[in-house]
Amino acid sequence: MLPRYPGGEPMRRLILLLFTAFATSCGLLQPAAAEKRVALVIGNSAYQNAPKLPNPTSDAAAIGEMFRSVKFDVVEARRDLNIAEMRRAFRDFSDKARDADIAVVYYAGHGLEVGGINYLIPIDAALERDSDAFDEAIPLDRALQVVEPARQLRLVILDACRDNPFARTMKRTMGSRGLGRGLAGVEPDRPNTLIAFAAKGGSTADDGTGAHSPFTTALLNHLVAPGVDLRKALGQVRDEVMKATGDRQEPFVYGSLGGADVSLVPAQPAPATAGSGAASDPQDRIRRDYELATQLGTRDGWETIPAAISVRLLCRSGQRAAQQDCRRTSARRCGREGTAGRGREGPPFGRPSHRRNADQSLRGCQGGRSGPARREEADARATGQTGQAYADEAAHAALEKARLAAEAKYAAES
Repeated sequence: MLPRYPGGEPMRRLILLLFTAFATSCGLLQPAAAEKRVALVIGNSAYQNAPKLPNPTSDAAAIGEMFRSVKFDVVEARRDLNIAEMRRAFRDFSDKARDADIAVVYYAGHGLEVGGINYLIPIDAALERDSDAFDEAIPLDRALQVVEPARQLRLVILDACRDNPFARTMKRTMGSRGLGRGLAGVEPDRPNTLIAFAAKGGSTADDGTGAHSPFTTALLNHLVAPGVDLRKALGQVRDEVMKATGDRQEPFVYGSLGGADVSLVPAQPAPATAGSGAASDPQDRIRRDYELATQLGTRDGWETIPAAISVRLLCRSGQRAAQQDCRRTSARRCGREGTAGRGREGPPFGRPSHRRNADQSLRGCQGGRSGPARREEADARATGQTGQAYADEAAHAALEKARLAAEAKYAAES
């Protein structure tokens, strides 16, 4: 059941449009600030003391371009880094990730596991002894540290599970600390952190024969699908890689996220239907909330719909103001300015419809009906027209403000 207000549907339209204009002018309907997304992308191919890898630099270039195409705020793409340059890259990126919502590190190149610790290998590493990994390589923990400040999602992607060429010549000096095959599985100790391996811990990944590795090819196809939960996207990556490699390589994800969907790229707004206006118009939410509240017609309906709470308050004040204006106008037409609206002019009645309503109110006064009856008649007839006039002004002001805001946004982005 719809709540009943004097003036009927025109009054409800007035309240809704007045609330929309008020909220727009106060900035309440502005879209929420966009998430800050940052990425560090490294590809090492030109190894000085091991066979060169054909794909990591091209893989990193494609991944970096992918992040740029979906408007990541920061994309640091680096290639063929030595140990000093890798350390500097991680240090610089840690500053970028400090105030980010989503932080991603992608690394393609050689990786090494020594005694259960995973390392990313710079191009100048010699690794003559297993203990040299401490000084000549970057531990995976460093990548996890730089993404740690991100508020919503921390993601590390490693296309680094290739067969380790250093293992065949590296001297063992650390007793029982062995050299693993591929990278070791690892569980992050921070929530909302994922580590995506090109191959399951303890197994190796193919470099592929195409322009990109099978893992990176699948990432390019699925990782930034708009609105797709990251876990589902990485599952699709796994399926594609296993199909491409005949089930020889199984990508694996370590870590966990909460129950809410998390995507690297927000879902695209639904296209507007004919006559419905822009689907992304923030005023649509207010209209939907108001319509739902009126359909419920209950106290709970009004008090649980956020927008409806304000509509209810504005309804009372707007209704009272419109009725007072109509009383003053009717009283002035009846020659009783001293009892209503003394010293204050009523709303303009410049339109023909407004003049007709005023004349009808005057005839009601002259007909000898009681004061309350005449006021009620004037209220009922004039509220609709006066409310419509106010609503027209409010709608015009709101639309004009939205147009100016859109022009300013377009100018800032161009």
